Amino acid sequence: MRDDYAPYAVSDLNSRGRVISEPRPKTRGEFQRDRDRIVHSTAFRRLEYKTQVFVNHEGDLFRTRLTHSIEVAQIARSMARALNLNDDLAEAIALAHDLGHTPFGHAGQDALNACMSEHGGFEHNLQSLRIVDRLEERYGAFDGLNLMFETREGILKHCSLARARDLGEVAQRFLDDRRPTLEAQICNLADEIAYNNHDVDDGLRSGLINSEQLASVSLYARHAADTLNDFPNLPERRRIHETIRRMIDAQVTDLLAESECRINAAAPRNSEDVRTASPLIAFSSAMDAENRAMKGFLRDNLYKHYQVLRMTYKARRIIGDLFAAFMDDPRLLPNQYQTRDITEGTARRVADYIAGMTDRYAMKEHRRLFSVGDI
Repeated sequence: MRDDYAPYAVSDLNSRGRVISEPRPKTRGEFQRDRDRIVHSTAFRRLEYKTQVFVNHEGDLFRTRLTHSIEVAQIARSMARALNLNDDLAEAIALAHDLGHTPFGHAGQDALNACMSEHGGFEHNLQSLRIVDRLEERYGAFDGLNLMFETREGILKHCSLARARDLGEVAQRFLDDRRPTLEAQICNLADEIAYNNHDVDDGLRSGLINSEQLASVSLYARHAADTLNDFPNLPERRRIHETIRRMIDAQVTDLLAESECRINAAAPRNSEDVRTASPLIAFSSAMDAENRAMKGFLRDNLYKHYQVLRMTYKARRIIGDLFAAFMDDPRLLPNQYQTRDITEGTARRVADYIAGMTDRYAMKEHRRLFSVGDI
């Protein structure tokens, strides 16, 4: 366990601790323990077969929620260490941030949220917290993973005021208009860096977008031109990798420089000062504009591509059908979901079951229920 963090970083000593008190770990820090519990969780393993943009069976080399989470953790940990913050906390938040994601990516979340519209809605961010607080069943002394307060708070990236009132202390900052830790702020932007850049990579690999189209996006065009100038004879695939590597480096370098300036200007004395300050982890205005342009390009040219939209349509159909079937007859649910806390209602138990499915399991479950001859 390190003890030389900046005074405004989170540490084992200034943490708000766990909901259920436990003996301190003997050979690792508290946030290392959090990271290890997340990695060993069932929900983390399931991310291997959950969609990022391309459904798992569409190709072995496309990112999944698992590889995305690992990439976010690598970027977040590196940035936290560079700013002398708690890199174990940043890594734990990054590895857990997508635990609650549905099958079929954002299309799946939108579909399940629509199904749950009369039952409190569904949001993967809240589901991630629900998993680590309640749904994981690994320990004799408590439900969930009993993570440190700051890890749980970092997982809860956004939350409505109505939900915040129900969640208590972990969501209090939304009611008080306060900020999370710097480590959580880092994870938020590490997530953005990771998905923007690997969606470019996967989009190019799939052939749904091409380098000629990306020439209109300054962030890509600038680094593609530099790569071509430095390595004119590189094969195309390798040139793309080098371009994206440079894009990530430029974004991380910009984020660190801008954040360091903001931290120096705010001069927080402790982690509590961070909560009352304006956001201190941020891109420069120029890099923020380039990132927005890239997001717009991906939205218009990749996420709305007809081949992606076809899978989006299938996802809505599969999740809608499953939800309707289980609500119509809850006896179709596996036993552990039939007997789970009934005070929350059938709809929430159905949502828990569907959200926990991988892409291929959801498709298989749909066939079992709706295809004659499958069981």
